[in-house]
Amino acid sequence: MALVLAFGVVLLVSVSLSGVAARTVLSTALLFLLAGALIGQGGFGFVTIEPRDGLVVVLADVALFTVLFTDGQRANLPALREGWRLSGRALGLAMPLTMVLIALPAHWLAGLDWPTAFLLGAILSPTDPVFAAAIVGRSDVPVRLRRLLNVESGLNDGLALPFVLIFLATAAHRESGLEHIAVELVLGVVLGIAVPAVVAFAWRSKILTAEPRLQALGPLAIAVTLYGLCHLTHANPYLAAFAAGSTLATLDRVAAEQYEPFGELLSEITKFAALLVFGALITPDRLGHLGVGGWAVAVLAILLVRPAAMLISLLRTSLSGPERAAAAWFGPKGFASVVYGLLALQSEIADREVVFDLVAVTIALSIVLHSSTDVPVARVLRVEPPDSLPTGRKAPPREDTPDAAP
Repeated sequence: MALVLAFGVVLLVSVSLSGVAARTVLSTALLFLLAGALIGQGGFGFVTIEPRDGLVVVLADVALFTVLFTDGQRANLPALREGWRLSGRALGLAMPLTMVLIALPAHWLAGLDWPTAFLLGAILSPTDPVFAAAIVGRSDVPVRLRRLLNVESGLNDGLALPFVLIFLATAAHRESGLEHIAVELVLGVVLGIAVPAVVAFAWRSKILTAEPRLQALGPLAIAVTLYGLCHLTHANPYLAAFAAGSTLATLDRVAAEQYEPFGELLSEITKFAALLVFGALITPDRLGHLGVGGWAVAVLAILLVRPAAMLISLLRTSLSGPERAAAAWFGPKGFASVVYGLLALQSEIADREVVFDLVAVTIALSIVLHSSTDVPVARVLRVEPPDSLPTGRKAPPREDTPDAAP
């Protein structure tokens, strides 16, 4: 119950400071990460959590699925068609470049063999812009930039998984099973399109109608059903989640709009819970034994590799200079890397502990840097943070209440 109590307290503090965070470099994601580090074995030792605990795996998996399902609803089919050139460059060029450019220092500086070095590159290649909410979540930020970051993060999580599994098998000196990986990818996309499509067409009948106050639960039911189907059939759940969100937004915009406020809150809650647990895994021992080479890999992955790969992929595009710089900078490492890092930790490769520690340090550093720079970058893009957030003062009476009568 100590973990539940800590989550409740940190959530209360974060909500109370969210207005300040919206205007400054203070980040709610960073608060949860630091709180987790303080209550874990590296801090006061209130809770004991190990990387192999089922709670860690489930929370990271559910958080990633929930975020992708919600993000997918911002990318309906017309939006995907309109921005496919920029997204295609990010996925087809920047992502492979990121894998290679991370593998090089992982081999030469951290001492990993080549298969394990490329495994680390694959694990750290997905991005997660939930830590850059001031950019992705703001309607007044240029739509093509928001769409680029949203689609990139929504698809690269699932696309990175085959590379993770292939390099994991290679590092462990066993068959990779390419045909099974391909089937899982295709099945994930098929389920992600088919399940919401069947439901959306069924909802068009006169018999199946939802009570207004329960309409937001319809998309949630689709997400829960799809999550269960993916794990029973071994389909790729991350591609399925994003495809399902996009399909629902395309076929039933009303349902997607009804779900959006609830879905955003659900994504935030699962994200914060996963961050709290992940923070508890960060200990001085995990940070200290990597040495200079390990820290250099983490720093280079964030400050050099992602920006360079993205800038190369966006050469000769219609994006302005500030937009390219923002797209290059906002490549935060998130829940996909956590999940894939846990896969490596539970494998039979010789350097599994080193790989997980490198992943953990890189993600922690990424959260600190990216979640605290979204507002300043938004200002560079001439997007001002909200200046009319509500306070705790009592709201004025409505005109139709007795207090408002003359």
